[in-house]
Amino acid sequence: MTRRGWVLFLAMGLIWGVPYAMIRIAVEDLDPMVVAFGRTLIGGLLLLPIALYAKALTPVLRRWRPLLLYTLVEITGPWLLIGYAETTLNSSTVGLLIAAVPLIAVLIMSRLGHEKFDQRRILGLIIGFAGVAALVGLDVDLSDPAAIGAIGLTTIGYALGPIIINRSLADLPPLGVVTASLVLATLIYAPFVALRWPTRFTADAAWSVLGLAVICTAVAFLVFFALIGEVGPARATVITYINPAVAILLGVTALNEPLTAGMAIGFPLVILGSILGTARAKTAVAGELTPTAS
Repeated sequence: MTRRGWVLFLAMGLIWGVPYAMIRIAVEDLDPMVVAFGRTLIGGLLLLPIALYAKALTPVLRRWRPLLLYTLVEITGPWLLIGYAETTLNSSTVGLLIAAVPLIAVLIMSRLGHEKFDQRRILGLIIGFAGVAALVGLDVDLSDPAAIGAIGLTTIGYALGPIIINRSLADLPPLGVVTASLVLATLIYAPFVALRWPTRFTADAAWSVLGLAVICTAVAFLVFFALIGEVGPARATVITYINPAVAILLGVTALNEPLTAGMAIGFPLVILGSILGTARAKTAVAGELTPTAS
């Protein structure tokens, strides 16, 4: 990976490790739908004038079908599902469960014929999923399977998002794709939010939604598209190596969440499995690293 790739990688790992704590704070006082709506609305409004000035929206809107699919699997669905899950799960657990995204991405890419499995990758998948199983089995209240299911669907969506970008949207202006998807997500949420709008906003919830919109949405997506362009879709999801560490740190220090046995066992297994599962496969002839599909 180039120096620029490492900078983008580390930046995204830090930026997208923060949302879990912010969402946890916000959903204590606001409906998850309202939190997701506020995030997309503010983020979209921040980027819209820039995108219009740069004339970045017109080519994106012509390709509205993959844009809609990307919006549903990367934004609309996951942000609502994570908010719902965090009404019962703590932010550290959610962050760790989503660390399975690279494993899901490798499976999808292999099915599409863009990634090859070797023994190392198979071992990585087994170890990674064992880590997730340890986390779920030791730390999560299984009496609420809906929350676990919500995060499971989120991991699939997050794995599909970069693939859709790479296959259908990579040649479009990143600013236009991000802005259009946020505006579209806002329109999807809007009819449902009207029935859930709160009578008052607490300061903690308001600041959390603002932080989600500015830092973890508007800024983060621009960096994320740059990362996909640098390292490819499957390895772009490896930012979830860092996300759980940030989520745990914030959860334990800022939200007084416990550092549990499941985290201690599951976290290193997920990380090791993801590293092995997403490592570049060696070619049979020259032994060099194969490029990411683009």
